[in-house]
Amino acid sequence: MEHLAAIHAQSFTDMPRPWSATELADVAASPGAILIEEAQGFALGRVVMDEAELLTIAVAPEARRAGRGARLLTRFELAAQEAGATRVFLEVAARNAPAQALYLSHGYAPVGARRGYYRGQGGAQDDAVVMAKSLTDAELSRN
Repeated sequence: MEHLAAIHAQSFTDMPRPWSATELADVAASPGAILIEEAQGFALGRVVMDEAELLTIAVAPEARRAGRGARLLTRFELAAQEAGATRVFLEVAARNAPAQALYLSHGYAPVGARRGYYRGQGGAQDDAVVMAKSLTDAELSRN
């Protein structure tokens, strides 16, 4: 998990403390966990009952803008659907326009907000946009 922790740290430089290898391993080993790995990125989430939560998706900065995030997202959705999820949700920083654009292009819609959800460097706060997508109506491509 060290390589995933390194990718996470490179991807979220504005966080006061990125996820550690131990934290990633703990989540990946928990019931219902879904971990999708590629050489320069990963998606991690979980399924509980019929609902999936995408906890984090990270792509190394030098590997961005090549479709990796989209592929990881699609693979996560497929795995969640196969595990019985009919809906997936996530939180994304309000200031993270590229990630929001990715999610919107994959059929996610904003369904709420969490005020002051993220803490950045120096204690700065950012809201989270809660987004969701139905997996029952989705036509997921197998990229």
